[in-house]
Amino acid sequence: ALALGAMRLPLFPLKEVDFVQPLKEVQRGEIERTLSGLLRGNFFSVNLDLLRQSLEKLPWVRKVEVRRRWPGKLEIRLEEQQPVARWGTSGTELVNSYGEVFEAVMPQTQMDALPELAGPTGSSQDVLRRFDEFTRALGPIGHPPRQLVLSPRLAWQVVLDNGMVLELGREQPKSPVATRLSRFVAVYSSTLAERKPGAVD
Repeated sequence: ALALGAMRLPLFPLKEVDFVQPLKEVQRGEIERTLSGLLRGNFFSVNLDLLRQSLEKLPWVRKVEVRRRWPGKLEIRLEEQQPVARWGTSGTELVNSYGEVFEAVMPQTQMDALPELAGPTGSSQDVLRRFDEFTRALGPIGHPPRQLVLSPRLAWQVVLDNGMVLELGREQPKSPVATRLSRFVAVYSSTLAERKPGAVD
């Protein structure tokens, strides 16, 4: 009891909050507003779980680790979201490198530069995985996908950077989507190879 009482006394004040890596998207003002009022107590009594949960609610934050560093410092490791694609047509939903959907606002020019993915709720990781597979498969023709949609019926549609639309349909054991895509690449490449130089933009 004496030990617990001593820990509550203002004998071990918090003197410093240290972010261990530079931040790109998360603004200092957002962090200060979030931490305001949460740094109650001293080095031992401050609620680390509450700090972590509050910081993880910020738009560009994916994961937070908070640790005590004696004698009076809190060390915060904050992992920012890394957007790799847009999700749907809401204008604010993005997909990170783990295939997780999050909401954030970014300049329209940066948003437009990202590919667009869409699919049923909970399918973002699968859609991102297939997008990477389709991008590698389409490499030989020089026209990467700009849009990948998984319909409610689980049919795949790919839109290339030249506007061509590929309706790949549903995954089937006898005719996998990857096989159908490889056939398209083979036909497309051979068709282009037969044309005279300069005939295709």
